[in-house]
Amino acid sequence: MAKVAAINISETKGVPKDTIEKGYFEIDCGLKGDAHAGAWHRQVSLLGMESVNKMKQKGLADLATGSFAENITTDGIILFELPIGTKLKIGESLMEVTQIGKECHSGCAIRQKTGDCVMPREGIFAKVLIPGWVKPGDEIEIVD
Repeated sequence: MAKVAAINISETKGVPKDTIEKGYFEIDCGLKGDAHAGAWHRQVSLLGMESVNKMKQKGLADLATGSFAENITTDGIILFELPIGTKLKIGESLMEVTQIGKECHSGCAIRQKTGDCVMPREGIFAKVLIPGWVKPGDEIEIVD
């Protein structure tokens, strides 16, 4: 079963995010209060624990949820294999996958800290279709 491992937020772009108890995801916004929130196609970033663990195996043992600036850290789902347009019910919200991976911006604090950033290859982005609260332990369901 796929589930939410963590919700992460930051006030600044390009830095690791802090883990929070729960987050409210708004339409045309994303995670309320997050630096990346806004009316664009990359409202919410998601990365799997599988990807974080891959980087830990490369010797980056101090990585935690939010280290790659993802809003939602997932567990039990291979995110980067989902086609664009896939709808995901996450907690109370419904999101649609809009992009797989991204180009890392110059001066990225994550790349500087880790020497590599897995987000460009394995992170995904989504927009919020139905708003709601999301918290660790919530199930992630692919909706037809």
